[in-house]
Amino acid sequence: MNNEDEFYDAVTGLDSDESYEGVSEVSFKDAVVFDGSSRKNNQSAPRENGVKKHRTSLPAAMFSRSTVSIWSILKKCIGLELSKITMPIAFNEPLSFLQRITEYMEHTYLINRACSLPHSIERMQAVAAFAVSAVASQWDRTGKPFNPLLGETYELTREDQGFRLVSEQVSHHPPVSAFHAESLVGDFVFHGSIYPKLKFWGKSVEAEPKGTITLELLKHNEAYTWTNPYCCVHNIILGKLWIEQYGTVEIVNHSTGDKCVLNFKPCGMFGKELHKVEGYIQDKSKKKHCVIYGKWTECMWSVDAQTYEAHKKSERRGDNKKQKNEEQEGGENDDADDMPEVQETVSVVPGSTLLWRIDSRPPHSAEMYNFTNFAMSLNEMEPGMETSVSPTDCRFRPDIRAMENGKMDEASKEKERLEDKQRTARKERAKSEEEWTTRWFQMGTNPYTSSQGWLYSGGYFNRSYQDMPDIY
Repeated sequence: MNNEDEFYDAVTGLDSDESYEGVSEVSFKDAVVFDGSSRKNNQSAPRENGVKKHRTSLPAAMFSRSTVSIWSILKKCIGLELSKITMPIAFNEPLSFLQRITEYMEHTYLINRACSLPHSIERMQAVAAFAVSAVASQWDRTGKPFNPLLGETYELTREDQGFRLVSEQVSHHPPVSAFHAESLVGDFVFHGSIYPKLKFWGKSVEAEPKGTITLELLKHNEAYTWTNPYCCVHNIILGKLWIEQYGTVEIVNHSTGDKCVLNFKPCGMFGKELHKVEGYIQDKSKKKHCVIYGKWTECMWSVDAQTYEAHKKSERRGDNKKQKNEEQEGGENDDADDMPEVQETVSVVPGSTLLWRIDSRPPHSAEMYNFTNFAMSLNEMEPGMETSVSPTDCRFRPDIRAMENGKMDEASKEKERLEDKQRTARKERAKSEEEWTTRWFQMGTNPYTSSQGWLYSGGYFNRSYQDMPDIY
């Protein structure tokens, strides 16, 4: 391969370490009634008890990465610029980054729950649980998604979960993916732009969150905004890859002034805090109403603030002696950041209410890129879809399709061809001084944060796909 994917791209699925400021805002556009093409497609798909069935496995098991070493590549490049290192396709997973961000919607029932709750604090609890659940699919997902090509799109309609979504790669340098999801019955819209800034720390790659996410609950005339936590992939050179999320996530209800502050805790020296999330919800007068806690890989609970503090004090008394013993036994590994032992359950404070629990992954998940059932279905080409979705949809990408079918050599060649084609098109536009024009998203102002960002301009689901770019 002679393409010049960036090193960070290869590890995380994004291809620039540049930052890009802005958020996405949109009004509720496009009628939520299915058009004829969509209706025909839905009727032709397999159904069970009236609900469309989705595939629960990939066509082929994943290619073993044990035969490919990142270090074997990096050691040949000592002294060279890391941003120009080509990585083998074996480190990918057969999804585009546009499909990967669609996994935010896996637990849409939490948004639907928020829409149905009468009190703003209760709604904030459900929204906070949704914000945590949106990153849950990253657990053990160490394969990188494919970089979206400029102009690439993805759409998904899930009648069983009551939403539809469209996304578009609106910029290549820096890479920006914009998305817009909406309720099929007009209850909510959920949207934003994703463009993390990446940092290489020798043994790990850290993704700094860039881009604000907005959730509007239309029935309650409420808008919530937040930014995702930091994400770190450990042992990219040596050892077993593992993922950590950390940082403060602040969710603001711009209508009521309520706020939820979540702390995604770093694992710490002995791994006690690995995967843990802890936070509180306060109203506009800064009165704390409850504490929410749990793990982003497992579940989230809510409990009265005073009850929680009393429980934590009693826990700390018992932990002091245990920590001293651990400090005497602990050692440091200079070769790899070993993943701490994971305690599989959360210590539940008496009187707590369960807000969210992650769904079990299918038994064959480990052989299929650690995909959830939801992720398994994202690249599925359903009957009739070939004539109903945009020709720029990820499902038509030949490199991703070849990889999920287990044809690794073909996938590698197609990936190289598509990247060469994209570079050639960019050079041709530069010669003619032609600027790239996005199709479904435009720059605008988020009224809640006053920041510039990508707004859904509507019209995608009208199924009018004339003059679409030839990117595949």
